[in-house]
Amino acid sequence: MNVHPELAGVLAGMAPRTDDPIADIEATRAGFKALMAPRMRLGDDGAVRVEETTVPGPDGNAVPVQILRPAGAAPGPLPAVLYIHGGGFSYGELDGPSPMARDVCAETGSLVVNVHYRLVPEHPFPAGFEDCYAVLCWLSANAAALGADPARIAVAGASAGGCLSAALCLAARDRGGPAVAFQTLLIPCLDDRLATPSARRVTDPRFTNYAKVRAMWDAYLPSGGAVSPYAAPARADDLSGLPPAYVLTCGLDPLRDEGLDYARRLSEAGVPVETKDVPGAWHLFEAFAPDSDLARRTTRHWLTALRTALAAPLATPLAS
Repeated sequence: MNVHPELAGVLAGMAPRTDDPIADIEATRAGFKALMAPRMRLGDDGAVRVEETTVPGPDGNAVPVQILRPAGAAPGPLPAVLYIHGGGFSYGELDGPSPMARDVCAETGSLVVNVHYRLVPEHPFPAGFEDCYAVLCWLSANAAALGADPARIAVAGASAGGCLSAALCLAARDRGGPAVAFQTLLIPCLDDRLATPSARRVTDPRFTNYAKVRAMWDAYLPSGGAVSPYAAPARADDLSGLPPAYVLTCGLDPLRDEGLDYARRLSEAGVPVETKDVPGAWHLFEAFAPDSDLARRTTRHWLTALRTALAAPLATPLAS
């Protein structure tokens, strides 16, 4: 493998992981919790203030969310970001706000709603997706009360969260739902067919590979019947009319090609899109090498794109 030089030593020390994370989901959840523990911070931390609440869900359920506000924010409505954690639709940072959600809040000056949707295998599609859509509608309807600007609401997420973010944009367009200003799709899983060269090529058991992604889709999707584009956004026939996008991919990620292809299709449909591919890096490498320059540069790149997209509009047109 063409591993990035900054990551070679980290990868050499990684042990193989199970090819079916769903088989022992409690062990998988515990393992991910241990991986993320050094970066997790509960409650306020001086830069970000955190409020815990729930949002009415689509099935009479209550969806837990955290509302993050930048400390010392200037008066006036803030841009808002619905952040959706990753974790194969089956695990994630459930003890508090995702570190990535905190980064979004602190670095972009946005109000962030960090949503904890229902997970598989207990709740297959569409439960988690509809939870996220309910929270997006709640955020839009309550923007003024929350101190957010309803014209500057973005969605963002990594991996499964990137899938759900892309799906929310499709649903909001199709259902006449909230206006989404920007979509940040980080290493997104988008296509359950797994027919791309990168999906077939990446088989190393130490990180996310074809087998792990196949097990994820098999648990997430109901058996039989057509696959909804709200489950696998790459199946959408029409990508026109969607919000501007940022798509991050990694060279050693089985999901790389479907992410790049989705970005290409967005562009061909007239949607402004920025892409960033990180050669020699694997899926969620930042969690395994958080102190590497590569992780810092990659995080800075997508945060800058999101901050720029949500900046307050100019008082006068550039042409003036």
